[in-house]
Amino acid sequence: MHNTQEGFCQSFSKNAGLVSTCRSLSCCFWCRTCVLQAMSGSEQDWLSLRPREPSPSQCCGGGCKPCIYDVYEKELAQWERAKAKQDKSLLTEKREQVDLPPSHPGACALMSSNSVLNPDTFTAFSVSSVEQLTEDTYQYKFELPGNSSLQLSLGQHIVLRGVVNGLEVQRAYTPISPGNAEGYFEVLIKCYEAGLMSQYIKTWKKGDMVFWRGPFGGFPYQPNKGLPGLLYSATALAVSWSTYTLLNCRIFKEEEEREYGELLMLASGTGLAPMLPILQSITDNEEDETFVTLVGCFPTFDKIYLKPLLQDLARYWNIRIFYILSQETSLEKLPWSYQENTYTGRLNEDLMKTIINSCRRRPFVLICGSSAFNEDMTRYLKAAGIEENSCFVF
Repeated sequence: MHNTQEGFCQSFSKNAGLVSTCRSLSCCFWCRTCVLQAMSGSEQDWLSLRPREPSPSQCCGGGCKPCIYDVYEKELAQWERAKAKQDKSLLTEKREQVDLPPSHPGACALMSSNSVLNPDTFTAFSVSSVEQLTEDTYQYKFELPGNSSLQLSLGQHIVLRGVVNGLEVQRAYTPISPGNAEGYFEVLIKCYEAGLMSQYIKTWKKGDMVFWRGPFGGFPYQPNKGLPGLLYSATALAVSWSTYTLLNCRIFKEEEEREYGELLMLASGTGLAPMLPILQSITDNEEDETFVTLVGCFPTFDKIYLKPLLQDLARYWNIRIFYILSQETSLEKLPWSYQENTYTGRLNEDLMKTIINSCRRRPFVLICGSSAFNEDMTRYLKAAGIEENSCFVF
């Protein structure tokens, strides 16, 4: 069987432009073209083609649609239809791409030709630069073919696939670059000492091929161009106007993107990531009158990510940025430009009320951090009079 299969693998490898030739099917997780040409219709053959159920480590936990389990169910149903009709050609309908693991030598050559991000299948992108921001956090830049763009909507995340000690792992990350950035995208990643994915990420260097799929999720946002003749107020209003409703100083159209008078962003550490594209979208649009108050929570001043970018954003008339430094005890050693808008300690219920009362309009709140951080913020907001329907948790 091996000699027969090897011939097909050599032919397929040559046609795919691979540098090295497959010497056994075990190295490529069953080259689909080879298998379909060589296998008989026996039960064992069909079982070898059956999709494998994902392990828990392969689910990123980000609520992706489709999730890796959704993809599995879809492929399983396709396999069952093909098996019932004893027709292997049905297995390749709408999916001629060979599914190779990232560790396979031919994976990069096969996947790098795909220039469009896909939620169902992984696409390889080349690492173009690696910048270490703190002792455990990195900014990675990936190259896109030509001047192509991921065309992400605000708040959307993508899923990374890695293999560590033979175990496939998937995690969700939100690019920090603008969704329409041409020729590249960037992600902000914190690596953990015992993290499986972190072990894989810390090996990245310029030129490595990394596999992503998506996009998923998103925050429904529409630029706020104001309402002539209407005055905003911090009290709840209800004004009928076509199919729109003005409520607590934010306008929304049911089941569509919304406009907001003010966004209050609560970010802990790398939870800053989904906030940045939204901030940049607002500052890049001269007609967008949305006010933004960003509250970034970090251990120390040195661990604040992307300071130059944040300082540039804070210069806009409608943007305020506060820093909460949990491990700092004094502001005296901080640069003077940070002292006025920085607090020491933790973001607690009293400080939350102070920040909300300082907002120029009744805010809609965006939250991103650890599960404990998200729970604490939701509790503090409720105590300050902000209900769950006025919050969005990434």
